[in-house]
Amino acid sequence: MRLFLALDLSDAIRDRISTFLDGVRPFAPDARWMLPDSLHVTLKFIGEYPDDALDQLKHSVSTITAPPPRIHFRGYGFFPTPKSARVFWIGMESGPELPALAATVDAATSTLGIPKEDRPYSPHLTLARGKGGSGSPRRDKQDRPNQVFLHLQEKLAALSPPEFGTMTPREFFLYQSHLSPKGSTYTKLSAFPLEHAP
Repeated sequence: MRLFLALDLSDAIRDRISTFLDGVRPFAPDARWMLPDSLHVTLKFIGEYPDDALDQLKHSVSTITAPPPRIHFRGYGFFPTPKSARVFWIGMESGPELPALAATVDAATSTLGIPKEDRPYSPHLTLARGKGGSGSPRRDKQDRPNQVFLHLQEKLAALSPPEFGTMTPREFFLYQSHLSPKGSTYTKLSAFPLEHAP
């Protein structure tokens, strides 16, 4: 099974993003757009993982103690660069709690043989991908000037940076990813609480 650990969005933020998507989607009709219900803040992508080791993974992650991060969603950008855009994303701002949580999750899963991350944690919400190519933020030798997002970029340049709100999640989740020709769908397998001050 294909797994990852992530934070869910609050209903209010998801609704604001959904409204934003309804307004901008027509300006990049050839992009592969994410469904609002599938948006999440990834903490750790695990990848293919054996079914018979799932309980061990859940137990390891359940031992994590971390304060909840306060996350503000605003603005947007393109990976790897606007001129050779493959990914359209929403930015987020947070204090040290969010990268600390991701690092703690990374350390806990590494005890099970899951490779540790080799680059700094850079949270974002992917809204759309250009056809073909990687979803990675890194430059790739295959990158070319991408016309898929050009009209969208022109429209967005005339607007103020969008604001989507702030949330403080109370838990994070283990998700299973199901791949299909229509895109990925995600199922929550387990929830893990975050510490809250009394």
